[in-house]
Amino acid sequence: MTAGEWSQFMSKYENQIILFTDYLEEFPDTDELVWILGKQHLLKTEKSKLLSDISARLWFTYRRKFSPLPEVINDITETSELADHCGKEFDLGEQRGTGPSSDAGWGCMLRCGQMMLAQALICRHLGRDWTWERQKEQPREYQRILQCFLDRKDCCYSIHQMAQMGVGEGKSIGEWFGPNTVAQVIKWMLIKLALFDEWNSLAVYVSMDNTVVIEDIKKMCCVLPVGAADTAGESPPDFLAASSESKGTSALCPAWKPLLLIVPLRLGINQINPVYIEAFKECFKMPQSLGALGGKPNNAYYFIGFLGDELIFLDPHTTQTFVDTEESGLVDDQTFHCLQSPQRMSILNLDPSVALGFFCKEEKDFDNWCSLVQKEILKENLRMFELVQKHPSHWPPFVPPAKPEVTTTGAEFIDSTEQLEDFDLEEDFEILSV
Repeated sequence: MTAGEWSQFMSKYENQIILFTDYLEEFPDTDELVWILGKQHLLKTEKSKLLSDISARLWFTYRRKFSPLPEVINDITETSELADHCGKEFDLGEQRGTGPSSDAGWGCMLRCGQMMLAQALICRHLGRDWTWERQKEQPREYQRILQCFLDRKDCCYSIHQMAQMGVGEGKSIGEWFGPNTVAQVIKWMLIKLALFDEWNSLAVYVSMDNTVVIEDIKKMCCVLPVGAADTAGESPPDFLAASSESKGTSALCPAWKPLLLIVPLRLGINQINPVYIEAFKECFKMPQSLGALGGKPNNAYYFIGFLGDELIFLDPHTTQTFVDTEESGLVDDQTFHCLQSPQRMSILNLDPSVALGFFCKEEKDFDNWCSLVQKEILKENLRMFELVQKHPSHWPPFVPPAKPEVTTTGAEFIDSTEQLEDFDLEEDFEILSV
């Protein structure tokens, strides 16, 4: 796309500052419970508490006037630009600066992925019960999380970093992303940037073939005790073998790395199969819930809960101006929280390609999640996904991702495309085009 064509394309979106106040319906007067990311609210008596809970979620939308994305993105290399953000140094490599300076019109699923990841980090550092109030001083951890997502190439989880991983997925700058692709982008972004973001330090597991393997997750999240690494190649450590055999035995795992679990699914062919609706809703009731990525064709939303048969979501399709860190070192966060009544859509209008997210800070949280899945998801004849104890014998061996190594001379990471060639990204999981 030439500069002129890009300018013409952007003119269609740059001035679309979409405010939905005139189109929102108030919540109905009902005795039904509203579920938001594992917490319930009685609509009749707790409406203000409900709206406060929703507005506390970080809301990432289209932005404009940020540093242009490069036309060609090379490997991430060690430089001096990221020391103030992630504690070590990295950057995007050679920058051409001739790409888009806005993600309006194409970055909605990336923004939804950012919202899910941000919610995981909030649960990790502040807890699910943390609330946000406008113009009130917030914990230092909150500002640190927010700065990870600023639209700068030197911020850990910026649109620039996600675009880099998208190139490794075969997605050019400006292309649409589906839920499964964004799940893989988040996975490789966390793995490749682990060296530079030790503070957040998440294990990430993206399920394959609609199957979550308990043994693999335990192997990835159970941190080996000192000295065990020397014998890890010979046989599984005793605590890991015992932990995979029994549920709810968290004492067997000496240390647990907080887990971000993403389950990409296809819940129908052209529309969601009604047989999955109740199981899908049950996922929002789980205390580990991070919501779901999905939407309508070419329109991505971040689903955070439900009321009856309507899904509640945060919509990234509002174009706002780039916000940077102020001289004080803080970020003005007023545009990172949705202060309007939340939007809703019928669950039957949901595109069948979705990705569920869950966060398990401790092993007992994961064990509890497994119990809830067995009770609420696996009871159905047509299961939304499978949860198995052992690694399937016909699958390639599971190798927990290792932290990237960087030499003192600034060695580059392995090119992302080499890592991603091992994954068969089925088009079934993509948002359908119309």
